[in-house]
Amino acid sequence: MSIFSYESRFSQLFLRFSYCCWLNLLWLLCSWPIFTIGASTTALYYTAFKIADDKDRHITKLFFDSFKKNFVQSTRLWLIMLVIGAVLATDGYVVYHLRSSTTGALAIMWTLNLALLICAAVVFTVVLLYLFPMTARFVNTDWNMIKNSFLIGFHYLFCTIVVIFIHFVMFYVIVFLFTPTILLGEGLCAVISSYLFLPVFRTCTYEGEE
Repeated sequence: MSIFSYESRFSQLFLRFSYCCWLNLLWLLCSWPIFTIGASTTALYYTAFKIADDKDRHITKLFFDSFKKNFVQSTRLWLIMLVIGAVLATDGYVVYHLRSSTTGALAIMWTLNLALLICAAVVFTVVLLYLFPMTARFVNTDWNMIKNSFLIGFHYLFCTIVVIFIHFVMFYVIVFLFTPTILLGEGLCAVISSYLFLPVFRTCTYEGEE
């Protein structure tokens, strides 16, 4: 078989990379108004799951079908998380500066407060990591989406750490090593992460039905 034939591993790998580039572009374009980032990310993962399942026909149609279908809930969830993130960031900034400008018992108190905020930020990150992939995969209420993102994220901690690592590596490569990889960006992260998320979600679905 020729290396350039459609069925060859090289061609299939090249095709996956082209999908990642196109998905990344769609995600960036649809995330341009900040309030649509949630719907755009849900559509990104919905399409990435189809790629992981080898149902990668009509990538653009899949993306926009999901974008329209999940727009209301995804946007609502994104705005909730955006407000929570803004509160955590503001509190963290204030507490950090209060801690650095005080001494004695007050410094200890602010240090404890900072530790609690760091724990809250970790929980926030885990929920945010799973929230939109779960919205792309399941139908549920907003509260149950947030709650299940928390429970699954910490139950399958190894998957969570690996997905965070994937995003960190992509960020590091883009910023410090080779900026043109921004063409792959979140598209590649989502496709790789979907191969990790799918077994977890299938296991959770099976356990729930059982």
